[in-house]
Amino acid sequence: MKVALLMALTMFGAAACSKGGGGTALTADDMDLGNPQAKVTVVEYASVGCPVCAKWQREVWPAFKAKYVDTNKVHYVFREMLVGAGPEVAVAASGFLLARCAGKDKYFAVTDAIFTSQEQAFQAPRETLLDVAKSVGMTEDGFNKCTSDEKAMQALNDRVEHHSRDDHVNSTPTFVINGKTLEPGYHTLDEIDAAIKAAGG
Repeated sequence: MKVALLMALTMFGAAACSKGGGGTALTADDMDLGNPQAKVTVVEYASVGCPVCAKWQREVWPAFKAKYVDTNKVHYVFREMLVGAGPEVAVAASGFLLARCAGKDKYFAVTDAIFTSQEQAFQAPRETLLDVAKSVGMTEDGFNKCTSDEKAMQALNDRVEHHSRDDHVNSTPTFVINGKTLEPGYHTLDEIDAAIKAAGG
């Protein structure tokens, strides 16, 4: 855990925020929900250490998921970002490592839990993330190995660099709907409804 946190602070502490584009072509590293054949693809670039992302997750995601993802009207793709500094980046880096270790079938259960307990994670990162790990069946030893895995940290770094460099996304949350990027930041369900409708959904 200490290694992961130290590496996170070193690698990502200076990440900047700016407007950007965003790609919709799926990669093997993407985490997704819903119907891959849906007419509309919504890509969210987010960080589990981003307070605005957590607010969106709390206030908009449940209704968005019920309306679009669970009904297979939208293919939802989540892409990992690390922006900000200090605790936000450290929690995000270790949180994403944990979510990946949990496996694709438990990935969103982990990210949801981290968003929910984000404030606690800023105060007590190890204890909070360990609780999340145990909630999905991971042992403390497994948690320690997962969050100090330098190879996994480098893979995360590579994904973030790709999203920043190639997709031109450096601010969270950023939503891309059928290739069209919304203004980075929080969007209400009504705003997303309008963008999905404009995209043919």
